[in-house]
Amino acid sequence: MNKGKHFRTIVLSDLHLGTSGCKAKEVTEFLKQYRCERLILNGDIIDGWQLKKYGNWKKKHTAFFRVVLKKMDKHDTKVIYLRGNHDDFLDQILPLVVGRQFQIRRDYILKSGDKRFYVTHGDVFDSITTNMKWLAHLGDLGYTFLLWLNKNYNKYREWRGLPYFSLSQQVKQAVKLAVNYVTDFEEKLAELAKAKNCDGIICGHIHQPAIREIDGVLYLNSGDWVETMSALVEDFDGNWSLVYYSVSDCQTEEEPEEETEETKEERFVLPRIAATL
Repeated sequence: MNKGKHFRTIVLSDLHLGTSGCKAKEVTEFLKQYRCERLILNGDIIDGWQLKKYGNWKKKHTAFFRVVLKKMDKHDTKVIYLRGNHDDFLDQILPLVVGRQFQIRRDYILKSGDKRFYVTHGDVFDSITTNMKWLAHLGDLGYTFLLWLNKNYNKYREWRGLPYFSLSQQVKQAVKLAVNYVTDFEEKLAELAKAKNCDGIICGHIHQPAIREIDGVLYLNSGDWVETMSALVEDFDGNWSLVYYSVSDCQTEEEPEEETEETKEERFVLPRIAATL
């Protein structure tokens, strides 16, 4: 195994599995290329909001979890799944520990070198998702429509031979309120890390990958797998960096497995759980 493909920690967030906009195939290919001792799934991995109404769970969504299970089995990878606002159906089973390799939590303290990081999805400071959930769902509908529009617009651009253009990111960056929200979000999480006696914060939620220092606190955001297709990785010296999905880095594809009765059941079990909790 290439040393550059082996990390101590990989952090993924905001996959939104179960939605049409998620890059399930890409994140699965990405994860196949790397080994890690610890995999942190930092919220909004399964999109329970959309699965309850208009989402669609597909075989490629289950394929992601099959790769996670293989890593646990073959490489002894420890998996920490942190609840996000879109997978809030997990509230009913928190905290859950299965053996020494898998746990579902609300937050996590991560030791990295001589530093301590507070790991949380990030919706803890989002008053919209915590106090006005109906408005958050309305915003989710608008964002889903924007992603649909973005997908079809880029099909047209591809036909014209033009590069990919993120319409949704452009809209968010053009709105002053959104920019102010991101800044406020980052500053509040930096304050939270200090309150937890930590040197840094690791989060997701706003789909904006970043590594920066805020008032003496190291702020890390893993981005998302709807648009940016990014992950945070920690090497064995405690250094953190952002890694982005690249088609050229993920050329090797495993032979597709024949779908048995067991895998058919596996394909439907997760959306059923999300829809009923």
